[in-house]
Amino acid sequence: MGSSDGNNGGDLLRDIKRLEELSPFEFKDLLIKLAGRKSERVMLNAGRGNPNFLALEPRYAFLQLGRFALSEAERHFGYMGDLIGGHCERDGIEARFEIFVRNHWNERGTRFLHSAVSYVRDYLGLSAGEFLHEMVQGYLGCDYPSPPRMLKIIEKIVVRYLLKEMGAGYDLGYSLVDETQLFAVEGGTAAMAYLFESLSANKILNPGDKIAIAVPIFSPYLEIPKLDTYRLEIIEVRAKEELGYQIPDEELEKLRDPEIKAFFLVNPGNPTSVKLEDGVLEKLREIVEGDRDDLIIITDDVYATFTDDFKSVYTVLPHNTILVYSFSKYFGATGWRLGVIALHRDNVVDRLIRGLPEDIKKELDGRYGPITPNPRELKFMDRLVADSRNVALRHTAGLSTPQQVQMVLFALYALMDEEEGYKKAVKRILRRRYEALYRGLGLEPPSVPNYAYYYTLLDAGALAERLYGKEFGRWFIENFPPEEFIIRLAREAGVVLLPGKGFDVPHPSARVSLANLREVDYLRIGQTIRKTLDEYYREFIDRRNV
Repeated sequence: MGSSDGNNGGDLLRDIKRLEELSPFEFKDLLIKLAGRKSERVMLNAGRGNPNFLALEPRYAFLQLGRFALSEAERHFGYMGDLIGGHCERDGIEARFEIFVRNHWNERGTRFLHSAVSYVRDYLGLSAGEFLHEMVQGYLGCDYPSPPRMLKIIEKIVVRYLLKEMGAGYDLGYSLVDETQLFAVEGGTAAMAYLFESLSANKILNPGDKIAIAVPIFSPYLEIPKLDTYRLEIIEVRAKEELGYQIPDEELEKLRDPEIKAFFLVNPGNPTSVKLEDGVLEKLREIVEGDRDDLIIITDDVYATFTDDFKSVYTVLPHNTILVYSFSKYFGATGWRLGVIALHRDNVVDRLIRGLPEDIKKELDGRYGPITPNPRELKFMDRLVADSRNVALRHTAGLSTPQQVQMVLFALYALMDEEEGYKKAVKRILRRRYEALYRGLGLEPPSVPNYAYYYTLLDAGALAERLYGKEFGRWFIENFPPEEFIIRLAREAGVVLLPGKGFDVPHPSARVSLANLREVDYLRIGQTIRKTLDEYYREFIDRRNV
């Protein structure tokens, strides 16, 4: 079994029951400490989904935009030398930009920036001058975000990117563009925090209410509803492994219960990395349009860009769905904290607010009265913005303008890449890592339909059975809790994985992030897991022969 060296690894193994209550991300921190104890070895941390790849061109464009923005600022206060600059002037900005482009044409990022301005003007039909002025002022960060929800032209561009990636299609996407509002936020985590807070503040979700959650799922979505602030009852809507982690009809039928106020899902899933099939989306549409037009659906679609032919719930049920998207994973921008909340102008939450009892409406009048003379006309999207700053500080709400500028450069990079060169390259990286992991295991990688390849779940029992037969697989599951296997990998081999149980996976499993290590590292992880299972198998043989 591998000896304990007296460190806290032995203590952890003796107290696994206590660990079962931890969030998998807190559990990960303990594993990292174990894995890093031996300084002579390299720790292989596949426990977190922070990608080690990133989009270069929009970042170079950001740098060139910065040079142009500073040249605009330098046009003012010249009498004070180089101490102080000023705000950008709208008049003549296009001509000054063309001069800048000619002078910096051979520097990386300039051509893309020039093409982006042309695309905004010639393809999207927006004002190049207004766009440049918004971008320069945004880069300089010299104004409060205005409107606080999102800068105007940036919103128009980002919503086009979002609907394209969400599978709206040309006809539907065209009609949805003007009907979809965005709130730029500090990543997908901020989006979820704001949504829970605002739905609670507006008495749409109240303590004791039922919400449905598609499981397995990113563990905070299981933890937040249980907080004293919300105290919501969770109804699980479980995807089935035998169906390729699709949600069967009988599970979706739970949503017909009128006591269920909202349905939360991650699509493609985390940790499953599988997108929902069209049949699941159509069944959901049937339920909502037939019986549950009052159901709120909140979908986190951050991994959409890693799958083929993705279609979001938002494109199927736009009036009932709140869409959360983050730029973090696809563009390698977790540190930028870039996300959006998308909401249709005609949405279920506004209808529910209008239908609240009079006493609650009066209570909400008091909450939002300080920011508007007509609080009952305040839309949920605007309430979200206000609630993000405790209402009283609404006038200083909003994602920082330099962040919004980098966000729109990412969006334009994807919109303009008709050959999808970046997307194909990223997908190729992830698929090769998946294959390397199984090559290390000495097994043929399973073919999984609708797969994003961002994470993969290793079913410990199925893996043991596949390697050494049913008898060993059964013995392994019956004798060792999955946390023991994961702790042993960390302590003895420096490999960090997350336990599937923390994501509400029903069988003993480990989540492997395929995003954050080199291809050769996944080969080593596979080899390490195989070596560890070989050791368990030898113990199994020794015990059986006693």
